This record gives sequence, structure tokens and C-alpha cells, in this order.
Amino acid sequence: MSELDPRLAAIAGLIPFGSRVADIGTDHALLPVSLVKTGRASLVVATDLNEKPYQTALHHVLEAGVNGQVEVRRGDGLEPLRPGEVDVVVIAGMGGNTMAGVLERSPEVLAGVTRLVLQPMSDPGDLRLWLVHSGWRLADEELVRDDGKFYIIIAAEPGEEPCRDGFMLEIGPVLLEKCSPYLVEYLEKIKGDYQRVLSGLARSRSDEAMDKAIALTSRLARITEVISRCRQGAV
Repeated sequence: MSELDPRLAAIAGLIPFGSRVADIGTDHALLPVSLVKTGRASLVVATDLNEKPYQTALHHVLEAGVNGQVEVRRGDGLEPLRPGEVDVVVIAGMGGNTMAGVLERSPEVLAGVTRLVLQPMSDPGDLRLWLVHSGWRLADEELVRDDGKFYIIIAAEPGEEPCRDGFMLEIGPVLLEKCSPYLVEYLEKIKGDYQRVLSGLARSRSDEAMDKAIALTSRLARITEVISRCRQGAV
């Protein structure tokens, strides 16, 4: 079994040692195998909805000789899990809004979970917003760059999050507090995204487009200020 890539390694690093873990959408089961072999997890329930990745995960778990600690189940989201069965839920590689939907459908399972480790492929701000409105606080975040792409990993725990506005939730308040490596580069990418959207809105004369342009112009000014402060080490 190969070593974890930087994205999966960062996810593993946010899981407390000895946890009982669910890996939702496990695909090849690379993460579960690594977690039990390194002691990060005492057991892992690895789930996948589709037959092919489910069978692939079964094969890799057996090949690695960890089938006593990793159980592979087929099913949708958290539905294959029993309440109280795991402490940590990992979901990686889905869109942020899709993740929120998966979590929202299984409140009885989440009631016994002490940490979520989430790696959204899109809409991290929407995911953070759902978390803070659903009784989770942002405990930690990591920003990883791998093969020219940025990946955000969010760790959330039950609790109350300090009041954050939409802009801070979109950027990542914990990433800013930690002054994460690659942060300026990541913020420059977001700034470029803002500028491209603003350019498109400028071609429309509708009231809705104008309102969006005003809001986005404000965000553009704020992110420019944050980038300047990051460069000066003053975040």
C-alpha cells in the first residue's frame, strides 16, 4: 500500500490517535488502512455507495491485512453507520454543499461524533456556514497544495463558534489565524476569482447584477487588505 499523498496525509493529521473513524466515500480505502497501521484509528468503518469502489476497498483492506480493524460497508452517506459507533467522521472529495446534505440527513449518528474532518472540493464557505449554524465550531483547518491544486481540510467539533461574517467563513478564519503556508497564494487565487466574476457582472445592466457587483467589490477590497496584512505578517 502506497504512502498517503499530501491531501490525505493532512486529513490523517487532524484525526486524534486511537479514534474510531468512519471514512465516507472511501474509494480505495487508502486512508483507513493508513489510519489503523499508524495507530490514528483503533477501528475504521469505510463506506462507499457504488459497487466498484466498494469492491476495490474490500480488496485493498484484505491485501493490507487489516480486515480485523477496517470494515467496508456499502451505503449512502452516514446511513451504514450505527449511532455511537464512531467518534470521528471523515468526508473528503465532495462539494461543500453535498457534504452538508450528507451530514444533515443523519442527526442520530452525528449525536455521538466528537470530530468531523471534512475536505470539500468546492464551496468551503457554504460548508463552514452550515457547520456554525448546526452546532459545530471550527476547531482546526489545514491548507494543502498538491500537484498545483489547493485543498482545504476543516476539523469541526461540537460547540459554539464565535460570530463570523460571510467573508471570513469563505476565506477560512482558522487558516488566517494560523497564517497557514500557501495562504497568500491561496488568497490571490480567490481574489482572481472575484475579479473574473466582477468582470462578467460588468457586462450586465440588471439591478441584480449591480447589487452583486457592489457586494463583490466590497469583498475584493477586504481580501486585498487581508493579503497585504498577510505579506506583512500582521494577520
